[in-house]
Amino acid sequence: MIPEKMLEVLNYEGVISIVTQGPDGPHVANTWNSYIIIKANERLLIPAGRMNKTENNIKGDSRVLLTLGSREVEGFHSMGTGFLITGTGEFMHNGGEYDEVKKRFPWIRAALVITPASITQTL
Repeated sequence: MIPEKMLEVLNYEGVISIVTQGPDGPHVANTWNSYIIIKANERLLIPAGRMNKTENNIKGDSRVLLTLGSREVEGFHSMGTGFLITGTGEFMHNGGEYDEVKKRFPWIRAALVITPASITQTL
């Protein structure tokens, strides 16, 4: 279940880091909070304009880590909170989820679909 506080964080702009593992080690790609589409099944859809290395890494190891946050949302001790999402990812180049992302972001070449296994508040 996606925590309410994380949904609140997504109402503010911030950077999301997407970490994958490749043959050369970890790789980090970034995108924006406002780009995330949350599906009823709690999958996260992310537009991919480039993310070529991220896609290649996921072909070999589908595990992903995402971090996101906002200074505008109350955390454990003060203003500012963040989340760590662990899960799996796949790139879609056609189909319903791809079409949904393409409609909102016409510049994409693919949709990165994240299936969370865990979501942990970190701040």
